[in-house]
Amino acid sequence: MFNKNAGQDAEMKSTSDSTTLIAEGTQIVGDINFQGNLEVQGTLVGKVVSDHESAQVRILKGGVVKGSIEVSNVLINGHVEGDLIVSNHARLATQAVVEGNIFYNTLEIERGAHVAGNLVHQVAATNVSILQQQDLNAKADEVKN
Repeated sequence: MFNKNAGQDAEMKSTSDSTTLIAEGTQIVGDINFQGNLEVQGTLVGKVVSDHESAQVRILKGGVVKGSIEVSNVLINGHVEGDLIVSNHARLATQAVVEGNIFYNTLEIERGAHVAGNLVHQVAATNVSILQQQDLNAKADEVKN
């Protein structure tokens, strides 16, 4: 009756009211810039972008995206042919196939998911890391002199 993924699916849902759905059997060709949620059950050929912190893309079972995805949160359980650039959380479910590089902050991969590309962990830059790098560069210069 209960499965462990039920809580995880609820966790990945955005609190925004707007949801754009590309239904099964639908094919869209062109870039999409959206707010809220984007759910893909059909086929999308083009770049997917959202700069909103709460934005989420869900590629559901049977859904296909042929193009890069740049978003804060993504749940993949379909097929993506392109790079994923995810500033917050990326989750690859059991049916996920990603043919491209994944740039992520946090990444969750379930058994059965397939990635044909590189995984690149990216952490947002802070003043602390910049200051530490500058301090290291200054010490390296002192050693040279």
